[in-house]
Amino acid sequence: MIFQEQPKPFISALGLDFGRKRIGVAGCDRTGLIATGITTIERTSFEQDVEQIRQIVNEREVQVLVMGLPYSMDGSLGFQARQVQKFTKRLAKALNLPVEYMDERLTSFQAEQLLIAENRSPSRNKGLIDRKAAALILQQWLDVKRANSPSSVAAIEY
Repeated sequence: MIFQEQPKPFISALGLDFGRKRIGVAGCDRTGLIATGITTIERTSFEQDVEQIRQIVNEREVQVLVMGLPYSMDGSLGFQARQVQKFTKRLAKALNLPVEYMDERLTSFQAEQLLIAENRSPSRNKGLIDRKAAALILQQWLDVKRANSPSSVAAIEY
């Protein structure tokens, strides 16, 4: 009996937490196991926002954008969700990348709770909250992807 490692697929996704003032950005390790916050983009204009995201996309060889979609608590799509979809369509076209949406309800709240647990002030760390929220969105996407894919840990030969 021989155990062989299967080649692991390369995964490069960018998680985005879109807001009126800032966009939180997160990336994942090349195996697609762990999401971490990368940066927070202070929004200026669509063109400048896209250019900053494009630089990250090129540096990290990003294959897919994972955008947090703010559903209302009742599961409907409100005004902010439609704004996110509008921005995302333009962004995906500008970058020529596919987009997947993840429900981002409560991610900013969770990110704030993480800061509080670290004895840091949420009001003084808005950018960090956005980054952490983007990482939570991307981690949720990675976990769902992993749960829905056949295990590629080991192949067994007899």
